[in-house]
Amino acid sequence: MSVACLRVRAVCRAVVHGRYFSRTSAVNMSAKVGDSLPVVDLFEDTPDNKVNTKDAFTKGKHIIFGVPGAFTPGCSKTHLPGYIKDSEKLKAKGILSVTCVSVNDPFVMKAWGENQKAAGKVRMLADTCGDFTNKMGLTLDVAAILGNARCKRFTMVVNDGMIEKLNVEPDGTGLTCSLSTSLYEEL
Repeated sequence: MSVACLRVRAVCRAVVHGRYFSRTSAVNMSAKVGDSLPVVDLFEDTPDNKVNTKDAFTKGKHIIFGVPGAFTPGCSKTHLPGYIKDSEKLKAKGILSVTCVSVNDPFVMKAWGENQKAAGKVRMLADTCGDFTNKMGLTLDVAAILGNARCKRFTMVVNDGMIEKLNVEPDGTGLTCSLSTSLYEEL
């Protein structure tokens, strides 16, 4: 069996067992606390419904968290449900909105939000071409697993358009510092 074939088998095993890997790391990240949020268009529900980051996050305090993919195990069982469950507690601490961003199309993000009952709690925005992810320096190389580059798992607090807190999982995919419970303790 060729080396390439063995690599593909290892990747498939990692997916089946709910583990993901990346050749990139948080060290490659370019965004940092104190930076302005990049100005890009994200999409909500349909490709016609653009949400500009400057318009959406310039005033007030917001939480944005990123996930590698909609409907993936860690994202669907832990990451998004935690923010949905804790949305009222977070808003009680002065957070105006909680937003989930993923490199997916807006139809997938809408369906995932409906599946997870996110309406009114977490806004689901699609980073269709990865523009936001790239400008943040949070690209995750998982093309072998998910078909294209995705977003590292992160959470941030944006206050008046500026990054106030930024937690990126060390391997880009873990479920520790980017969880709602971890961020809540820091607010």
